[in-house]
Amino acid sequence: MMFARKLLVTSILCAVSINAYATNGYFTHGLGVINKGMAGAGTATPEEAMAIASNPASAVLLGDSFEVGMSIFSPRRDYSASNSLANGNGGAFTIAPGTVTSGSNYFPIPYIAKTWALADERAIGLSLYGRGGMNTNYSGGAALFDPDGPGPAPVMRLAGPYGAGPAGVDLTQLFAEVAYAGKFNDKLAWGVSGIFAAQAFAAKGVSSFAPYSITFAASGGHTMPTHMSNNGHDLSSGYGAKVGVQWQPLDHVRLGLSYQSRIFMSKFDDYSDLFATQGGFNIPENIRFGLSWDYNTRVTLHYDMDHTNYSNVESVGNPISNIFGCPTAGAGGTNLGNCLGANNGAGFGWNDVTVHKIGVSWQPESLPQWTLRAGFSHGQQPIAPSEVLFNMLAPGTIERHFTVGGTYKMNSGKKFSMMLMVAPEGKVSGANTFDPTQRIELKMHQFELEFALSW
Repeated sequence: MMFARKLLVTSILCAVSINAYATNGYFTHGLGVINKGMAGAGTATPEEAMAIASNPASAVLLGDSFEVGMSIFSPRRDYSASNSLANGNGGAFTIAPGTVTSGSNYFPIPYIAKTWALADERAIGLSLYGRGGMNTNYSGGAALFDPDGPGPAPVMRLAGPYGAGPAGVDLTQLFAEVAYAGKFNDKLAWGVSGIFAAQAFAAKGVSSFAPYSITFAASGGHTMPTHMSNNGHDLSSGYGAKVGVQWQPLDHVRLGLSYQSRIFMSKFDDYSDLFATQGGFNIPENIRFGLSWDYNTRVTLHYDMDHTNYSNVESVGNPISNIFGCPTAGAGGTNLGNCLGANNGAGFGWNDVTVHKIGVSWQPESLPQWTLRAGFSHGQQPIAPSEVLFNMLAPGTIERHFTVGGTYKMNSGKKFSMMLMVAPEGKVSGANTFDPTQRIELKMHQFELEFALSW
């Protein structure tokens, strides 16, 4: 059974070849080219089959529709470490001063969605798409550490950001959703979705943290962990649900509301000494609200808000300070539950993220076959200044997205849509957890170009 599950997950991930990426935390700024073209706004006015991934109630409003799209996403990430007063002495773990830039800058991301109208004002829908984040690949960098503290051995300069060789993480996520929707009346629609999720994760260059692992601490310092770093890609799968409503209280006003449950994923066994709860990496719950107002027959204004509970997922939300409760951390801790991999093990310390999005769609009178769009979103990035050390691996610092897009309706009835997103640089800086005399700054900016064909 386990082999069959892993074979299925592997086949899906390889066939779709979706790479994960980070925008609002590690959720995308929108779903579908039309939605993304308005910075993620417009979910109360579904215009594309991928709208069912935002709100399953959209399926019954779309009729028979099909959409296939491709995005080229480019996140640019780096970290900078300041000079240190400790320079690896006195038990400090110092990141070598300087700026190191992550590789892996381009990701092709396909998606597909289909809706079918049924009798009695019912509909079903299917969407297949990728979402995720925390991809980094640092080939440079170094760390400074004195192996015997005040002893005679000199400070060592160890290659790699954490002194364990090239470092980075690779998270790939795939979602397959099946929606069923209907109408209470002409103004109010409802929908539910079942969600199947698959993940692949790999980490490298983090074995320097082995002494803080549950395996090492529980053995009294005799056994090094083998499920922490450089184990290639491990696979995970799980299930969740989404519910939503679409309501038109006035002729020119539409509202949408949807809720996605936490998706409970199987554990990354090959990284059970890294992630809290023995390799757990659930997908957090999310709630989305949308409001659309037809300003006139050609212009519609949109406002959306969504909230993601990153802090409720232990491996993402637990702060790095938990590590000092581990008995082998040298800080007087006595709780094995605080070691890496344990239930209260250190994570990335992410806060919850609330994002506000505004968008506009316009059908110019002089260009009757075109619909033009623009949008802007803003949300506070999830990384606290105290969490920068681990988040060198996951610098999800973006707070703003600017987007433009458009749809051209062909004479055949098919529609070709496009979208461009620019996310200006977001950054956060704070003290190195293991060398408070040093500051680390994380930075990221992003670009995305997406195309889709629908009918």
